[in-house]
Amino acid sequence: MREIDITRGIVENHVESLYRSLESDVVIVGAGPSGLVAAGYLAEKGFNITILEKRLAPGGGIWGGGMGYKYVIIQKEAKDVLEDFGIPSRPYQDSYYCVDSISFASGLIFGATKRGVNIFNITECEDLLVRNGRVAGVVVNSSLTGIAHLPVDPLTLEARAVVDATGHEHDVVRTFSEKNDVTLNTPTGKPVGERSMFAETAEKAVVTNTKEVYPGLFVCGMSTAAVYGGFRMGPIFGGMLLSGKKLSGLLEECCSG
Repeated sequence: MREIDITRGIVENHVESLYRSLESDVVIVGAGPSGLVAAGYLAEKGFNITILEKRLAPGGGIWGGGMGYKYVIIQKEAKDVLEDFGIPSRPYQDSYYCVDSISFASGLIFGATKRGVNIFNITECEDLLVRNGRVAGVVVNSSLTGIAHLPVDPLTLEARAVVDATGHEHDVVRTFSEKNDVTLNTPTGKPVGERSMFAETAEKAVVTNTKEVYPGLFVCGMSTAAVYGGFRMGPIFGGMLLSGKKLSGLLEECCSG
């Protein structure tokens, strides 16, 4: 056993993965449930999909369940997505299912990666590439560079479409709107801001507002609430899954055109 062989194996394989993502069909920023679902469905159809996650662990807000209680709720309308990803659940009352948050998060991550999704953790999107009035890719850097406030220049990845799946923070859309004189596809032309909790309305709105907010730039999951002024919903995740499933259809059309 030689330490240099271990290092060589890590470096060669990482660079190979990164090279594959230099020109992606879709780059999804944020590895939460909606982004993972959309990525999994698209990769299964042969699209080259890259996910960037600024934290160490993908999975978004799933892991903690509700206040650390390790279960989340899914509506029956989203049960087929759980089945597609092989995630177990148990019925609760007439129209809900309880899902262990650990198996939920890990199941979505594994389901996406085994379909060919390329996930990079500890990697953040700090800006977008824009060409002729259309988003054309992302500007990326190590999350550790940002944490340490180091003046290190980023790299770029091109893509036919970019998705803001960063959740409540809506980092991609917020930064893009602040840095450019653009009008977004929102009621105000800017991010509207997330509202307080109203689960029933929020679960419907997160699916309705999964859409293209600027040419080449899409939003899904909780990013939709921040961008379009929707309510939050807490530890019920059916809307997240259905948002990801809807997004996969929108992106398939976008990337096939």
